[in-house]
Parts: sequence; C-alpha cells; structure tokens
Amino acid sequence: MGWVAEADGGSRGNPGPAAYGSALLRDGVLVADRGETIGIATNNVAEYRGLIGALELAREHAAGEPLEVRMDSKLVIEQMAGRWKIKHPDMKPLAMQAQTIVRDLGPVTWTWVPRAKNARADSLANAALDAEKAGRPGRVSTLESREPVQLADEPPEAPALFTEPREADAPLDAKGKNPLLGWRGSMHGDPTTFILLRHGVTAHTQRKLFSGTGGEDPPLVDEGVEQARRAAAWIAERGGADAIVASPLQRTRQTAAQVAERLGLPVAIEEGFAEAGFGEWDGFSFGDIMKRWPAELEKWLSSTAVPPPGGESFDEVATRVEAARDRILHQYAGQTVVVASHVTPIKLMVRLALGSDMGVIHRMELAPASITTISWWPDGTPSLRNFSVTP
Repeated sequence: MGWVAEADGGSRGNPGPAAYGSALLRDGVLVADRGETIGIATNNVAEYRGLIGALELAREHAAGEPLEVRMDSKLVIEQMAGRWKIKHPDMKPLAMQAQTIVRDLGPVTWTWVPRAKNARADSLANAALDAEKAGRPGRVSTLESREPVQLADEPPEAPALFTEPREADAPLDAKGKNPLLGWRGSMHGDPTTFILLRHGVTAHTQRKLFSGTGGEDPPLVDEGVEQARRAAAWIAERGGADAIVASPLQRTRQTAAQVAERLGLPVAIEEGFAEAGFGEWDGFSFGDIMKRWPAELEKWLSSTAVPPPGGESFDEVATRVEAARDRILHQYAGQTVVVASHVTPIKLMVRLALGSDMGVIHRMELAPASITTISWWPDGTPSLRNFSVTP
C-alpha cells in the first residue's frame, strides 16, 4: 500500500531500438504512467531511463511521501540502494540524474521484483516501441493517450522482448549446466568483459610471415596505425572501457596506445597475451616453411601439443592465456577491459568461451585490428558477444 513506482526498460537488439515504461500507483490505484521510446540504446540504459521516468512521476504527484520503487532489474535496484558500485560510464550520469530526483522525494525503498510482478511497466515500454514502429508517436499512457494500450497482469507465455529465457525452464546440458546461462541480465551481477583487439598490420602481416614472441617484433606500418585509430573510435563510441592491457610486443603496445589516447586510460602490460613463439619459423611464410621444414610442419599441424622448432606449442600458449584471463578476472572484476593481443591468444580466448577442443583454433580467421568481445559472469559462465568485427 502507499505510493509505489514501477519501472522497466529494454532494447530490441541490445543495443537497438529502446523504450521504457514507468507507472505510479497509490494504494494499488494507478495515478500516472507513461511509456516512451528513447532511440538506440542498451537494456541497462533503458532500465535507468524507466527509473528516471518513474521518479519524475513521483516528484510530480507524491513529493515528500514515502515511496517504494519496484523494478525487475537487479542491477539498477542494487546500484541505487548503494549496495553495488556503478562502474559503466554510460550508467553513471543516469544514476546521478536519478539520485538528484530522489533528493526531492520522501523516504525511498528499493525493491527488486520478478518479471511477472513488473508486467505493467514492461507492457508500456513495448507499447511505445510498437506505436513508433506503426508510424505513431513513440509515447503512450493508459491515462492520457487515445491509442489503446493493453497491459498484462501476467507476462505472456512467450518470453518478453526485454527478458532472457527463464533458467528454470531451460534444459540442462551433458554436464548438468543450463546452456542458456550465457544469455543473462543484471540479476546475475556484473560480468567482466574482454574487448579483444588484434593489432593493426605490420610489414610481416602484409607479407603473411610468421611473427611471434622472440622474433623480430616489427612495428605497425602507417596502415596499421590508422586501423588502430578506427578501432579506438569504435570502442569509444560503444561505451569505452575501464582499463586497457596489452601484450608486451611492439605492435600491440602501439595499437593499445591509440585506444589509450582516445579513452584517456593508461596501458598495463600482460605477458600472458603475447603471441606464440614460432622459434625458427619466425619471419618465414607458410610456403617457405613447407619447403624447409615439411616434416616438422606436418607434426605441428596434426597436434597442438607439438611446438615449432625452438618455439612454443599451442597447448603451452593456451595455459598462459588462461592464466592471464584469470588475472584479468581477478583484477578487473565486473569491468570492461580492452586487451590488445594477437591471433593465437584471441582464438584461444574464444575457444575457452565456447568450451571447444583445441582443434577449433584452426577454424577461425581474425582480421587485423578486428574486435572480439567476450563476457565472463561472476559464476564463471562466458558469453561470446561478437567475433572479428572490423571497424
């Protein structure tokens, strides 16, 4: 009973066309509500916009009165209650805007509710998006608009547009784990996100030469520097990052430097993300190696446990890459980290995320200065967000 604010928001695409829904009730009776589109945004941004909309309704109708805010976003509720830190740069200004409105209100209680108890706000957000898609203004209200807005007491049988599949309904895989756990939301905590950036081109890249740890260590050519700048802009436009790390090789440090300049962050060195050591093959093309080391090449291609002469096996690289990943997960828990690295470590990170055997690394191709994004949730569940995107 008393004053209750309900809020929700979401994106059809994450990011994609987004909207929020806000409602204010007193003793269970609807006093004011609205749903509104907000352009292209992420789920989290839309959820915060829904909260701001609900708080604005409360300020207009219930200023000074005790208020309970109900949302199905665990992230927003816990952050506004002060129990979770606000780390993402896109969230901070929205949270500050919400906190400013809260100062004009009476005592506020923050309550997380399951999706089934937040159907009104969810329906308003969907109705706003549907109205805009139909060519009408993307703003709706059950109290003000002439357009019909159908609100559900319970969510529809099919999953709502803004929610992940319910874990309890998902089948278990062979290991007894829910295969849908990678598609999850804020109720699971903040994931640690790796933006894996392959370095730009070098003279060795252009000539398709093996170039690993312990070899010549070539710098970026002008084209590679420009590729790194485009990648930095792409990352900045999509929310930036909390930290940047790079392999110790020159080309990755130069690539990371472009991102650092754009984001205003320092670059830390992580040895574990260095390219494989190719030993005697470093500086040679595949064709040259076929001619000079045919037997060794055949063994190397047949087993990831076999190193090039004087070099490092893929199995050995996998061990250090996994250790480097664990260090990042520990040091930057819940944050977004740009990792400037190389073909082999990035493929091995993807392999870890997919839970595949080592042979899968021979079935991937990464473009220079491409971006691959993987999130690891606090319970260890990974989610591959994109692969080899070239800005």
